[in-house]
Amino acid sequence: MGLVKPTVKKKTNKSRFRRISDWLHLWLGLFSGMIVFIIATTGCIFVFQVEINELIHRDAIFVNPPKNHQPLPLSQLTKNAEKALGKEKKVGFISTYKNPERAWEFGTYKAGNPDAFFYFDAIDYYNLVLVNPYTGQVTQVIDYKYEFFNIVKYIHWSLLINHPIGQQIVGWSTFIFVILLITGMILWWPKNLKKSNFDKSFKIKWSAKFKRLNYDLHNVPGFYAMLITLILALTGMVWAFTWFQNTVYVVASQSIVPPATKEFKSDSTQASTTNAFDIAFETAKQKLGNPDKIGMSPATGTRGVIYANGYRGEETYYDSDDLQFDQYTGKLLNQRNHTEKNAGERLIAMNYDIHVGAVLGLPGKIMAFCASLVAATLPITGFIIWWGRRKKSKS
Repeated sequence: MGLVKPTVKKKTNKSRFRRISDWLHLWLGLFSGMIVFIIATTGCIFVFQVEINELIHRDAIFVNPPKNHQPLPLSQLTKNAEKALGKEKKVGFISTYKNPERAWEFGTYKAGNPDAFFYFDAIDYYNLVLVNPYTGQVTQVIDYKYEFFNIVKYIHWSLLINHPIGQQIVGWSTFIFVILLITGMILWWPKNLKKSNFDKSFKIKWSAKFKRLNYDLHNVPGFYAMLITLILALTGMVWAFTWFQNTVYVVASQSIVPPATKEFKSDSTQASTTNAFDIAFETAKQKLGNPDKIGMSPATGTRGVIYANGYRGEETYYDSDDLQFDQYTGKLLNQRNHTEKNAGERLIAMNYDIHVGAVLGLPGKIMAFCASLVAATLPITGFIIWWGRRKKSKS
């Protein structure tokens, strides 16, 4: 009977800080990996939703403008949209475009059961009507409740869960992902910058066996995409956590006092003009300096006001001026320009544009897409690394 060789534990030279980082990276990654994969994948899909929709629905989104480019009154176009909607649905929000070749958008939304657990039960209807602004012809009616990219957005937002727990799951998984990025950088950091270490840290060895290739695919793209994925994660946390949004606002504005807001109301004693909505729209175009896009919201209630928002950019929302009008006369009640907002307000308003990369145009979207794609692969490659080591330790 032969002697059994005793097992000798390998001594590690890692510091306690490094061992804690290793432990956090492993177990937090295993705990949140599936959610991070879903968030990253849906974010990756959503980035180019505008371009994909414009390609698929080109005939509905783009129109042939006449020589004078003179659109019909907004009130008439609204009536045409409501006729197409049917069932006494009222238009609640409108997007008009300076681009003469764009159809205008007329939307309506009604919430469903407020106590519903899932997204589909929480919405009664959500429709969007595209209208040719020169002829009044409806080019498309979209059931946005079941529209592909809208569903992708709500999976990304709250896993299609209407209860607050959905956004909390997404929010805390994103928070964990931020920790994983930091601990991952600690694990990745080369001990010295010799050529062999440099190549391992900054290059993928495509000719290597699967185990080594998977290891490189986890580390190298993760390093190159880290800064952008960190920005995407932090901007996502702004929506998930009120405390984080407030922190961002306070740091940017250097003030804990929210901006003063004044409430404006329509004067119901005034005689109502039939074209108050059109007057408000024409005034908005003049006051806003003919921006790329104007969003209009009809008044609700007897004292409600007509809202108008002018956006300098068809796909961005941060650089906008806000106006309010009397619903009976179309009189301008208030105007607040982008330049009047403090740094905190401007940064919070920019959050969506940063999150989807639109703030930098097409290059920004490409960066957001690539970073999201890398983020989606990290839980997979990380799990394979862990599983391989687990099998090795068992044998």
